[in-house]
Amino acid sequence: MKKSPFTFHLPEILLIAMVLFSAVMLGFSSGKFIVSFNSVGFTVFSSLQKGLNSVVYFFTDKVDGIKEISNLKQKYARLKDKLEDYEQIKRVNTEYVKENERLKSLLDFRDTIEYKNIPARIIGRDPDALYSGITINKGARHGVRKGMSVIAVQNGDRGIVGKIVTVGYGTSIIMPVYDSQCHISVRIQNTRDVGIVSGTGTQEKYLKLNYIRKRLVADFHTGDIIVTSGENGNYLADIPVGRISNITSLDYSSSLDIDVDPIIDFARLEHVIIIDLTEAAEKKTND
Repeated sequence: MKKSPFTFHLPEILLIAMVLFSAVMLGFSSGKFIVSFNSVGFTVFSSLQKGLNSVVYFFTDKVDGIKEISNLKQKYARLKDKLEDYEQIKRVNTEYVKENERLKSLLDFRDTIEYKNIPARIIGRDPDALYSGITINKGARHGVRKGMSVIAVQNGDRGIVGKIVTVGYGTSIIMPVYDSQCHISVRIQNTRDVGIVSGTGTQEKYLKLNYIRKRLVADFHTGDIIVTSGENGNYLADIPVGRISNITSLDYSSSLDIDVDPIIDFARLEHVIIIDLTEAAEKKTND
């Protein structure tokens, strides 16, 4: 049997044990082991505390985040409502501005008319009647009488609307130029040739200009303005009625077939001016 290369004798073992014992006692007496135990305990406790704080912070942060999202949604809803209210106010203000501009144009035009005139507002339309009546909020108590002519200002342009055909105490009915029973003596503004404009029964279609001779076709063009002639004392002279939109020469007729687009957009018409030519007619008769 081989002997172990290292052999320990009892004196050597005792010597080693005494050295280790002395080192341990020296460590306790100096306090180094106590400090080490405290350090280990603090490290373990602080690590646990840090982990716990991390978990608590994570959940607290999530809860706060959910609350913040809820608050932001409520703020967004309130701001959205305020924005809608602002947009509504803005639209209303825009409408008021446009309305004031229309009324200003109407009043400015009234000041240029030398005849007595009565402003009125459209309150109804009756396209299914015998004539396409337009009802206004002025009547006999305001001085309105049957046969008076009606004009309007729209987008800065003045134009003929029609004439009064029915008068009530506080309201009246206008027969517009597009009515098939309406006939107005007119002139081509550039050439001064006289004709008759008649309605075709609906505001969606053109008017008809009749009794313009064929030989005059080279003297005017599409886009030329048709104005009232002022004859017969029914309408003021030189008030625009419409613009020529089409000219056709018919073989079987000595007159041209002419389409006229009305100056006034009746679908957007709101205010009108009633013209009283009675005083002018009476003055002319007395002279």
